[in-house]
Amino acid sequence: MLIAPSLAIAVLGVGSPAFAADPVPAPIETTPPAQPEESDLLDVSDGDTSAPPPAEGPGKPPADVPPAQPCEPGWRWESTAKYKDYHKGVGAEQANHNGTSRTARSEFMSEVTGEVGISASAKLKVSGSVAVAEMEVEYGVELSVKLTAKLGNKIAVDTPAKYTTHARYGVYRLKTAGYNQYVYANCTKGAKQNVTLYTPRRIGWAIWETK
Repeated sequence: MLIAPSLAIAVLGVGSPAFAADPVPAPIETTPPAQPEESDLLDVSDGDTSAPPPAEGPGKPPADVPPAQPCEPGWRWESTAKYKDYHKGVGAEQANHNGTSRTARSEFMSEVTGEVGISASAKLKVSGSVAVAEMEVEYGVELSVKLTAKLGNKIAVDTPAKYTTHARYGVYRLKTAGYNQYVYANCTKGAKQNVTLYTPRRIGWAIWETK
């Protein structure tokens, strides 16, 4: 439809501050959650909608489109694949080592406030809100153009004896693939320009352990 990641990671993701009294995070794997390829990504704000159309020109109108029914010219976005969530940390990673022979309680608190938006592997030719709307319909998920991870959010977890618990607060973003495409007034279409997006989905902690 065309429209303008030896123990566990615990994940607590909610749209509003989540404190230790909130539901206990579900247990998961040993390694920290994957993060996007940050050095390769561009931040997306309103989209590069002023960019010129593809160089190949409009061509001839399709035979089944009467001249009296022209298309609205402009860029379109279409999503083609949905992957997993990637965690974008806000502030420094935290850690607590339990050097005792008994399980200990580790408490972490977010130390900064930070806003996380959409990132892309190439220029997005539509606004972020247009892409979000298309993906929500396509995949039946709730996404945001941006989310804010706030200072002072707390979480408390058990750290096994002789283990270190690591904590990172931030925003989980859904990775998807899709493409930009220009549609001309005579309804012909330009070349597809493939783009990978990381779109904010929920705020939360990533917790994992090492020995």
